[in-house]
Amino acid sequence: MMNGQMTSALNVHVAGKCSKGTSWLWIGLSAVIWGGSTGSANAEQSPPPNPIVIERQGAFEAGGRTIGGNGQSLSCDHGYVEYQIPENARDTALFMWHSSSAAVWQNSWDGGEGYQSIFLRQGYPVYLWDGPRVGRGNWGCEGYEYTPQTANNEQSFVSWRFGPQFGEFFDGVQFPIHDQEAWNQAVRARYAEFDTIPNAKIEAKAAVAALDRIGPSVLVTNSAGGFRALLSALESENVKAIVAYENPGFILPEGTEQRGGPGRFPPVYVSEEEFRKLTRLPIQMVFGDFVNESAGWSKVRGHAEQFVELVNERGGQAELLDLPEAGLKGNTHMPFADLNNADVAKLLSEFIERHGLSAGAVRIEAPE
Repeated sequence: MMNGQMTSALNVHVAGKCSKGTSWLWIGLSAVIWGGSTGSANAEQSPPPNPIVIERQGAFEAGGRTIGGNGQSLSCDHGYVEYQIPENARDTALFMWHSSSAAVWQNSWDGGEGYQSIFLRQGYPVYLWDGPRVGRGNWGCEGYEYTPQTANNEQSFVSWRFGPQFGEFFDGVQFPIHDQEAWNQAVRARYAEFDTIPNAKIEAKAAVAALDRIGPSVLVTNSAGGFRALLSALESENVKAIVAYENPGFILPEGTEQRGGPGRFPPVYVSEEEFRKLTRLPIQMVFGDFVNESAGWSKVRGHAEQFVELVNERGGQAELLDLPEAGLKGNTHMPFADLNNADVAKLLSEFIERHGLSAGAVRIEAPE
C-alpha cells in the first residue's frame, strides 16, 4: 500500500488516460476543495443496512522459531492472524495476505466496506495475515533498522497507478480524488516491508503453519503477498486456490528464462516436480487499469502471462484477469480497496464458485 507524509501545498490535476501529459482539470488540494463533505465521512455515517453476524472472532500467532541458549530464549519470526467467522460459515476460508497493512482489506479508499466485510456477509470465514517481521508479527529473530524514506508518498502515488506522476490523477481512477482524508489514510495505513526472497520464504513457512490450523483456504493476496502465497502453495495442501491482485514475483521451473528479464523480484526456480504442485489448484492473476501506462507494471503483467502459460502447459488451472477486459475501468494497484470494490469482489465470488469452493452457508448478498 502507501507510505510517508503529506505535502502541504500540492496542486493536483486529472490526466487523460491516453494523454497523460495533458491536464484538463485542476483541483487545488486545499481546505476549500478537501473540506466539507468527504467520501470517508459519508461512508462512516451511512452504515450498511444489514448487520454482520459474527459467531466467533479472535487472533493467534503461527509458525516461527525459538532462538537463544544458556537458559535464555526468544520466540520470534511468527506471523499474526486476526480472524472472524460468521454465523453459518462456509467450508472454505479466505486468507487475506497483504503487502502493506491489514487495513487494505478492511475498508475501501473512501471508508466504505472492504473485502473483510464484503465476504463475511457472504458467509466466508475471513483471516487477515501479518507475516513474520511485518505489522503485528514484528518480533523478528534478526535485528533490522527502519530508515524513513521521505519520497515514499510520491513513489506510492505512481506505483499504485493513481496517476502518471505525483498529483496528476488518471482520468476515471477509482480513488476519491477530492477527499484529502482518503489520501491521508492511504499513505499512513502501512507497515515496513521486507521485500526480499529470504523474507518471502520465512513468511511462506509461517503461513503454512497458520493454514495447518485454519484448514482449506483461498489465499487472496495483494502485490508481493502473491509471491509469498505461491511459495506456501508448494508446501501446503490447505491452499485450495490463489487469487493474486497484481503479484510482482513468480516461481518458475528450472531452466526457464523469465520473459523480458527479471523485475523487482527475481524468479524463484524450482524443480519440474515442485513446479507441478501449482497445477493442483486454480490460480487467478488479476490486474487493474492503466497497466500500459507503467513500464514496470507492463513488465510484471508479462511475467504473469508467462507464468499462467507455464502452469497451463502442465495441465494446471491458471488464468489472467485484466479488469478493464471484464468491464471494470479505473482500478489501481489495489482493486479490492477501490471505489468499485463491490464489483471487483463479485468477480472473486464467481471465481470461487466456479471452482467449487463456496460450499456451506447460504449466500447473504452484500447490500447494493
